[in-house]
Amino acid sequence: MNKLQSFCLLLVLFLATNANAQKTDVGNWFLYFGNQKINDRWNFHNEVQYRNYNFAGDLEQLLLRTGIGYNLSENNNNLLLGYAYIHSEPYIAGTDEKLNTNEHRIFQQFITKQQFGRVNIQHRYRFEQRFLEDDFKMRARYFLSLNIPINKKEMDKNTIYASAYNEIFINTEGNYFDRDRIYGGLGYCFSKSLKMELGVMSQIQQNSSRTQFQIMFFNSLPF
Repeated sequence: MNKLQSFCLLLVLFLATNANAQKTDVGNWFLYFGNQKINDRWNFHNEVQYRNYNFAGDLEQLLLRTGIGYNLSENNNNLLLGYAYIHSEPYIAGTDEKLNTNEHRIFQQFITKQQFGRVNIQHRYRFEQRFLEDDFKMRARYFLSLNIPINKKEMDKNTIYASAYNEIFINTEGNYFDRDRIYGGLGYCFSKSLKMELGVMSQIQQNSSRTQFQIMFFNSLPF
């Protein structure tokens, strides 16, 4: 299956799950992604996600993620072992009260990148072991993203670019389909190592959907 076929498959799955969605809400996520190069092979990943039910101030979830990665080839094919802490504040159904829950995750992932003309493609395969307060679960994720420079040929300083991704989450037991996320936005490169994106993401679950505005900042300045 080539890259175009993979993307079409993900799009079809998204449309199929969207047709079953029953409830829609709007929120906003502030996201920071750091990927610091240690040397030619090793890198340090660091990430903060502040997710809100509204634009800001009504916390839905705080996610902190970190990990150490190793490139199997020069600047590509990255294997990473990581840890994540997730604090969630879901509303109790039918009330204005919230619960407070905490989750710890260990995860392994593989990222590979390709470039076709002006199109930058990234595939990420992630496997998670989720330690919830009263349960243990495992989940697989596949993430496909596209970045396409608009005013330049490459993702260089002062480049405006279009961005899109789709990510599917699959549980290892029970209801295998967990969720699907599809996103589109615009970004700006302050330099090769610093960029920012604004976009909209739709998250589809078994019986609900949510629309999320996203403000993302990417930092790949080396140590």
